[in-house]
Amino acid sequence: MPNNAAGEELNLKGLQKAAVLLIALGPERSSQIFKHLKEDEIEELTLEIANTRSVTPQMKEQVINEFYEVCLAQQYIAEGGIGYARDLLEKALGAEKAMDVIGKLTASLQVKPFEFVRKTDASQLINFIQDEHPQTIALILSYLSPGQAAMVMGALPPDRQADVARRIAVMDRTSPDVIKEVEKVLESKLASLVNQDYTIIGGVDAVVEILNTVDRTTERHIMETLEIEVPELAEEIRKKMFVFEDVLLLDDRAIQRVLRDVDNSDLALALKNTNEEVQNAIFNNLSKRLAVMIKEDMDFMGPVRMKDVEEAQQKIVNVIRKLEDAGEIVISRGGGDEIVV
Repeated sequence: MPNNAAGEELNLKGLQKAAVLLIALGPERSSQIFKHLKEDEIEELTLEIANTRSVTPQMKEQVINEFYEVCLAQQYIAEGGIGYARDLLEKALGAEKAMDVIGKLTASLQVKPFEFVRKTDASQLINFIQDEHPQTIALILSYLSPGQAAMVMGALPPDRQADVARRIAVMDRTSPDVIKEVEKVLESKLASLVNQDYTIIGGVDAVVEILNTVDRTTERHIMETLEIEVPELAEEIRKKMFVFEDVLLLDDRAIQRVLRDVDNSDLALALKNTNEEVQNAIFNNLSKRLAVMIKEDMDFMGPVRMKDVEEAQQKIVNVIRKLEDAGEIVISRGGGDEIVV
């Protein structure tokens, strides 16, 4: 039984608890922990440790117990989600203590709504939500990983795909009460732990991530529908869908095919502000003579406007998308593209 179990807990702040824990663990183990921290975190902890005059056995026991409980909760969450962690912690620590530990942990982890949905197999999830209202589906997909959301999107009826994509794109902030209600409908056994602040979800970037992951047929259908119904939104999505750096998704043969339709001056300008990995992917698919010439052009042009670089990159992106639409190249993506042989 801890010394302070029957009395009041020591009122220590988070930084103080971390310092006490590291002192209790000793220099060897603490040094291993420091390897995983940022420089500013190390500085703050080092200063706090230096200012800690003494650590009583009671302080050590309280901090180590709390650390153990949080680690236990993290393990349970990783194994089966919030609901599973709560059940096991209630059995081990009691209902009140379990809720206290879960509360501290979820506040720091910023646990998202629909935790149980993200742990559901995509094929089961499709059957689970396909008959829901498109706005409900859009809300749920906004919280999933792009890969999981893409699988669900691809399995929806074609007439609902663009509707759901549009709703995700225009979604901005959703009331916690609405999220809670949807969660109750989908999983009544899971108590909601949604932060009471309004939660930012959805938006154009969410649609782009999903469309970059679905199969090409689904993507084309959604974009063609959006171009008819909301052309401004379709244009905004298209600009973000395939960026120049995504040339790394192409194999050597595809890059060589793209370069045949690209002007050398545009290529030199486009490569001016890219990372070494992208540059190497291009140069490795040029003849040595042409690669040297492009590099010389890049050096000779000196500083350039970012706008000019982006325009040159967009020209090459347009070539890539045109060749993909014509079936001459394949962009590696998830969702079930067929292999062209």
